[in-house]
Amino acid sequence: MAMDFDMVAAALRRDTADLGTYARVLTGTLADALPPGCVTVDYERSLGDRLRGRDGRAHRIVVRLGERTLFLTAGNGGRPTGEIHHEVRGVVLSRDQVTLDVWVRALTEELIAQAEADARAAEALRRLVTGG
Repeated sequence: MAMDFDMVAAALRRDTADLGTYARVLTGTLADALPPGCVTVDYERSLGDRLRGRDGRAHRIVVRLGERTLFLTAGNGGRPTGEIHHEVRGVVLSRDQVTLDVWVRALTEELIAQAEADARAAEALRRLVTGG
């Protein structure tokens, strides 16, 4: 299956100012299709969130695919900031602070590679692109 890189990247760029949106997309659409533990979301919970049993606000998303670990963290002003780690056997060989566009591109590359190897990931990526 040949997944269109630009379509996947465009789907991931929708609502990029909101880390919560990324958290919902990655944990909803993609996490079910990827191996367990690939996508994790860290939340900041206020006292009010705790008392009401709410998750709180998404603070950081971690996506582990292949030898890359991609971090998306709520930055100042709410705009997410990205970091990409290249890891081999649990050892971080490099850490790069990246723009959101570079982060989305890296995620897209990893998702397409995963989709080419796994039918469930391919279907989840199709749903992400088509919105269905």
